[in-house]
Amino acid sequence: MRFRSGFVLALSMVSAVSPGAQDRSYGRSVVSTPYGIVATSWVQASQAGARILEQGGSAVDAAIAANAVLNASEPMMNGMGGDLFAIYWDAKTGKLYGLNGSGWAPKALTIEHLKEKGITSMPQQGIDSVTVPGMVDGWTKLHERWGKLPWRALFQPAIFYADHGVTVPEMVHDYWLQSGEALKANAESRRVFLPGDKVPAAGQIFLNPELANALRMVAERGEEAFYKGPIGQAILKTSAEHGGTMTAEDLADYSAEWVEPISTTYRDWTVYELPPNGDGMAALEMLNIMEQFPADPAGPHSAGELHTRMEAMKLAYADIKRYDGDPRFAKIPVEELLAKSYAAERAKLIDPAKANCQVAPGALSGSDTTYLSVVDSDGNIVSFIQSNYSAFGSGITVDGMGFVLQNRGGLFKLDPQSPDALAGRKRPMHTIIPGFMQRGDEHIGFGIMGGWNQPLAHAQFVSNVADYHMNIQAAMEEPRFTVNAKLGCNIVIESRVGQAAIDALTKMGHQLEVRKEFTTAMGRGQVVLHNSATGINYGASDPRADGAAVPELPKFPGTQY
Repeated sequence: MRFRSGFVLALSMVSAVSPGAQDRSYGRSVVSTPYGIVATSWVQASQAGARILEQGGSAVDAAIAANAVLNASEPMMNGMGGDLFAIYWDAKTGKLYGLNGSGWAPKALTIEHLKEKGITSMPQQGIDSVTVPGMVDGWTKLHERWGKLPWRALFQPAIFYADHGVTVPEMVHDYWLQSGEALKANAESRRVFLPGDKVPAAGQIFLNPELANALRMVAERGEEAFYKGPIGQAILKTSAEHGGTMTAEDLADYSAEWVEPISTTYRDWTVYELPPNGDGMAALEMLNIMEQFPADPAGPHSAGELHTRMEAMKLAYADIKRYDGDPRFAKIPVEELLAKSYAAERAKLIDPAKANCQVAPGALSGSDTTYLSVVDSDGNIVSFIQSNYSAFGSGITVDGMGFVLQNRGGLFKLDPQSPDALAGRKRPMHTIIPGFMQRGDEHIGFGIMGGWNQPLAHAQFVSNVADYHMNIQAAMEEPRFTVNAKLGCNIVIESRVGQAAIDALTKMGHQLEVRKEFTTAMGRGQVVLHNSATGINYGASDPRADGAAVPELPKFPGTQY
């Protein structure tokens, strides 16, 4: 980014600009500090994570604490009834670790079971969309490996907010409002999440004492309370009341899985995602296809650059929907899909002057989410994502526990030939993906939540950094486009790309739904960067959310906290 300073002279008039004034296309400045940073979608969750760092906690400790607080402030987005994925970068060894904390279908939830009930397409709500929640076991495995503070200490901020209330954030209120009528379909959801039978107003205090009690049980008894103890018993009781198939064995046998991140190179950066059953390989394939074309010198939201990105997205998404699934049940062709030669062939299908509205998967030889990122003072990075899938997940709240069960099973298919075919103890294809990228001394943990939006949002962010040399805040704020439920050439785009680009893209055949300058339809992202040469950390937070990148404070002389 180039900056101007001093005085600017016009031909017809002289206009004084204060020395040091800067013109820039983004609003917030990057946070920088030699200490840790926690970036989340709610300011108080970021503060809670930063406080954990100040108490000597690790990046993982801070991530768990912040995520637990978000359980109280963003109950439609995340909670103990959902799943998580994480990438951890160890600054000392330079090694990257991946954790897949996605849950499996109950053993008896099968295609045959649904057919017997007369169901012909995968339910998107209700008990038959529920899979075993993987979040608490994911927390546990991360803490066992990299936690420093006692487990119990991590949940005290969340317990406080659930007990004493959170003031409902502005954009969270909008999500809540969209789910208001749907919440009334389940008596427990209605009681817990519609106090006074109304959606809480922005700024209103929302109390969730049942969630506080559930968090206390986890804090005191660990994951045993969730998978084998009173919380698990409440989950089973709730499932049985709704005709579900989940058993005590489905819960007790579950375990999150350590996985090896997958990667590709884009320009001079290496970009990492987690392997299937997640759809991170769609982001990598999209980048591989984009790399076949030079970046448009007219800029990241020029019609030419946007067209290339949109067409690359369609090709990658066609592949991911055809070939992704649980690798324990089917062979997923990751290496073939991520081959540079395959990307070159797919790129030949892109017409630089015309949108392709009918994109088929390539021939091979063989919603609603919470993302946060943390870097600690040692430079260790956690890229962490957690979700219920749709807003308020399945719509079913666990009796007496204050959280909903996810509807991640809605992503299964009832076609037995699909790699993502429903089967007992199988994990569905997942849309939530943490990201990581590095070049030389720069190491970035990033993510942008939002269902099918995520791979293409990741690719746009990476391109903004790699092609247009933006800092992490500018790259996060840059106007984005995303998928439309109608698919094909239908694209949702922010108006900040400018009318000239919108008109040019429309002439190419893109059917654009133009939203306001900043829309949550583009997802809500967070990012941290560690420079291993200088020891300085950087953080950025998406203005499309209610959050912030909050730095850890040093221990000031003469103070106690």
